[in-house]
Amino acid sequence: MSVFLGVILHALGGFASGSFYLPYKKVNGWAWESYWLVGGLFSWLLAPILLGYLTVPNLWGVLGQADTSTLIWTYIWGLLWGMGGLTFGLAMRYLGLSLGMAVTLGLCAVFGTLVPPIWEGTLGTLFATTSGRYVLLGLGICVAGILLCGRAGIMKERGQTTAEKQASVAEFDLRKGLGVAVFSGVMSACMSFGLTAGQPIAELAAQNGANPLYVNNAILVIILLGGLTTNAIWTIYLNIKNNTYTDYTRVSAPILRNIIFCALAGFTWYFQFFFYGMGDSQMGEYRFSGWTLHMAFIIAFSSMWGLILHEWKGASSATLRTISAGILLVVFSTVVVGIGNYLAA
Repeated sequence: MSVFLGVILHALGGFASGSFYLPYKKVNGWAWESYWLVGGLFSWLLAPILLGYLTVPNLWGVLGQADTSTLIWTYIWGLLWGMGGLTFGLAMRYLGLSLGMAVTLGLCAVFGTLVPPIWEGTLGTLFATTSGRYVLLGLGICVAGILLCGRAGIMKERGQTTAEKQASVAEFDLRKGLGVAVFSGVMSACMSFGLTAGQPIAELAAQNGANPLYVNNAILVIILLGGLTTNAIWTIYLNIKNNTYTDYTRVSAPILRNIIFCALAGFTWYFQFFFYGMGDSQMGEYRFSGWTLHMAFIIAFSSMWGLILHEWKGASSATLRTISAGILLVVFSTVVVGIGNYLAA
């Protein structure tokens, strides 16, 4: 039962992540770096501290008891993940929600799932067990789905005029977007590594009385602090370089309204990892494969929003069939990975 609960929680996290960018579309009069920084303060600082405080007894005591090397490595993985999170926003700008999420998070799923067992020297055991082979098969299906989604993006670019592309995604640029998405997908996988490195913190949280569902919330405080550091440095640099620091005080912009939508986006974004952490605690022996589930659900829900927002308007029927097949394969991969986890349990 715990494995199925884990899958459901990963689905909730995927819905949160696949939907978080929508409130940013309601921000008016601010440059990208301005609303990304304000939203980040909510998602990477305020939300993890608030939810961590509410769900982990003696949160600051837990973090204070953690070994220094554990805190440092968890923070470093957060810094690296922050680079992926930073360029993730750019991928959305250039590719749109559906294609940007599919390529970026598909790559993130593969790297984030395979590297931890490779690092721990346990990858070989996956080939030796039925459950492990199911997990690997699910990963292969996920990769096939990603390739189909990328193929659909190429078909869309070739079949539409510049005006048609920009009507659905204002800054659509496939070449630039794919380059950013690949980098973002690889670096975003560092979140999975950070959660693995921070497991001693989760164990301390459990010892201090935290519910097993919430122990990873203590780790997220450190990881996301690293992510905030990377994103804040870059966005503040852009604010200064582009003279967009005036966004925060410019009377002509709806400042309060923008902050509210940034806060909504930020908290929605954080809830992806709030639910991911809960689902992660239920996945049993193959905990690492939960990362694939998480990424695949995000792709599925973001693709749904992409279709609702007409990002594929004007695309040929062949292109629509290709993107639909890619999305279905990614979703089906979650079922296969889930079966592998169930057999392991």
